[in-house]
Amino acid sequence: MTDVPIRDDMIRLGQFLKLASVIETGGEAKLRIAAGEVTVNGEVEVRRGRQLHRGDVVGIDGARLRVA
Repeated sequence: MTDVPIRDDMIRLGQFLKLASVIETGGEAKLRIAAGEVTVNGEVEVRRGRQLHRGDVVGIDGARLRVA
């Protein structure tokens, strides 16, 4: 699992994926999330605007990324 530090108390899912460098654009985030390819805390998440807080774990392409 990889820790990805954030500046504020929360971050939106689409922004987090870009920050973690697992996707390149907001458009790609939108498509991948809508296709059900992203999980948050083990459950498929289809809302790009989902708010993440420290300790949440995002899964994509076999990678697990923890909001730190």
